[in-house]
Amino acid sequence: MDLNHLLIWLVCLSCVSTMLNAALSSAKNNRGWIVISVLILGVTAVSAYTTPATAGLIGGCLWVILIVTPNIGNRKVDQLSAQQSFGQASKLAKFISLLHPVDGWRERPELLRALELAQNGNVAEASAILDRYKSAQTPTGRSAIATLYQIESRWEDLVLWVQDNLSSATLRKDFDILNTYLRALGETGNLNGMLLIWERYERTFEKILNIRTRNLARLFIFAFCGETEQVTKLLSGSLFNYSDTIKIFWLATADQAAGKDIIAREQFLSISDTSDLRIQKAVARRLSNPVVEAETVLTERSKQILSRISTEMESEARYNGRVGVKPRKPLATYFIIGLNLLVFGLEVKLGGSTNLENLYNLGALVPKEVVAGEWWRLFAAAFLHYGFLHLALNMLGLYLFGRLVEFSMGLPRFILLYFTSAIGSMLAVTFMSLKGYSQTNFAVGASGCVMGLVGAFAAILLLDWQRKKTRIAARSLRGIVTLIILQVIFDLTTPQISFVGHTSGLIVGFLVGLLLKRSWTGRH
Repeated sequence: MDLNHLLIWLVCLSCVSTMLNAALSSAKNNRGWIVISVLILGVTAVSAYTTPATAGLIGGCLWVILIVTPNIGNRKVDQLSAQQSFGQASKLAKFISLLHPVDGWRERPELLRALELAQNGNVAEASAILDRYKSAQTPTGRSAIATLYQIESRWEDLVLWVQDNLSSATLRKDFDILNTYLRALGETGNLNGMLLIWERYERTFEKILNIRTRNLARLFIFAFCGETEQVTKLLSGSLFNYSDTIKIFWLATADQAAGKDIIAREQFLSISDTSDLRIQKAVARRLSNPVVEAETVLTERSKQILSRISTEMESEARYNGRVGVKPRKPLATYFIIGLNLLVFGLEVKLGGSTNLENLYNLGALVPKEVVAGEWWRLFAAAFLHYGFLHLALNMLGLYLFGRLVEFSMGLPRFILLYFTSAIGSMLAVTFMSLKGYSQTNFAVGASGCVMGLVGAFAAILLLDWQRKKTRIAARSLRGIVTLIILQVIFDLTTPQISFVGHTSGLIVGFLVGLLLKRSWTGRH
């Protein structure tokens, strides 16, 4: 496996994934991403035919410039907007529009500038900008209309506009407008209608790749339903970048909806002198026209929907370690990564990480040596790596999946699972090699351990889905199955990759994960 081959795979997978996500969410609204992905795939394919040695580099450069950079910039724009730094967000959006001048990005800097003007009290000038883009036919036009209503706090009119002008098909493809509609229903006191809309478009919310956008919808629901604890979790989680003023505003809204009027009033008064005139108006509205007390209007059906949203969020928190306000740290995962880095440093010092004789002396897996009595190689080989790229890929996989499994299973069982996968995969390679079913006569790397973690996470998701039928478990399980299929294809098309080691690690991890997770669940 070399860097060029890896880059070709990375570019192709990323572009295909980008096209699929764009098409599934809204092909019409994301046609720019589809065209760019097809262009990069085409250039990479032509390069692979004409200059195969540099095809990965050519495709990788285009991928970084036209897909990675705009996506990173988009996240930063969202982050700046969440912090109410609309001026900086507008400038960054202008730069991104140079790399991606379609899908609404040419207009986005002006929309952000309008928000900055409204923030500073220049409502007339902001409205003039937004008026230029008003249209119910495009995402940009709908965003302009919704922003106009929000600036003037005309939530009742916003609800009527959505209901009269936008179809269900449009709402399913425009996540931002759907979020705004949820808030408008909450602002007007129609909490049952808000929860019914969530239930109706629940699968649409699942398609939102940006967790911040999805959790913003949850924030509106929990705040207007008086769920202060859930609001606190969201604002300390994926929405932590929101300004302190915004956080206080939504916590106070949740307290007000929970009937804690005195606490809510104190919180609102603490931010009433903010320099942001939009927030000043919102605070004044809360003080003069409090939100409805949730307990007095929520129906049993609405309470069931609210409970289901909470369960889904708790499941997500369990997978990423944020079971409380303060996230846990994957100590065992960090420890094992540290061990691998130390061993790699030792490899380099003693003769090089690509020196086969050096790797042999340090404990590389050689099946004939193992059956001759050097059983320690089954363990040692899992900490050795052939070159920095090999190490980096395995450590990335260990970091991503190690945290998920450690959080779901606990530290002791995680350690047991990891080393069982290591020894189990190395034993399988040894057995298959000696029987003539595998050509692997020399193996190093933590790949079998990482695939063991993938298998264990699949087991965790399967058991969670069987017990609770949560959507996130089913969705994540489908993602894991897709990942495994792609890994198998990669193994079979890439030289010097141990298909037996990866597959056996996956199977061992899945089986051991089932046993350990059942045991852990029984005790907890």
